[in-house]
Amino acid sequence: MSRREDYESRTEALLQPIAAGQGVEIYDVEYVKEGSDYYLRAYIDKPEGVNITDCENVSRALSDALDREDFIPDAYILEVSSPGLGRALKKDRHLARSIGQEVEIRLYKPLEGNKEYTGVLKSFDGSSIIVTGEDGERTFARNDIAVIRLALDF
Repeated sequence: MSRREDYESRTEALLQPIAAGQGVEIYDVEYVKEGSDYYLRAYIDKPEGVNITDCENVSRALSDALDREDFIPDAYILEVSSPGLGRALKKDRHLARSIGQEVEIRLYKPLEGNKEYTGVLKSFDGSSIIVTGEDGERTFARNDIAVIRLALDF
């Protein structure tokens, strides 16, 4: 397990009882470096959507728990927020909830001249994702996908 994965896993474990107590669910936790700064981001959600008070309450409680445990030696910025409307679908549980919804897929390398595809998420397994679009059903290898996210319809 990498250092990043360890920090994310340990943070998620600290966050579980906090999220349950606040009536929210954990969508994702990520530890990333952007420029010269490290960020520890916790994304929370609930059926009716989270508000600023939810984020503030979870952030305060998580910050206190992280200070007590003190397992991240680097300075970092803690952020707690909603995953947003165009949320990335990183985990199988995210994909499972999104079956039947329109998604945008960005590939690492072009496939038939395109790196971006849009369609309705039909199914997935450990190695592939199937979407139905204007040109019919298409199967993508999961390791070819840079990002898959819910499509925003304006």
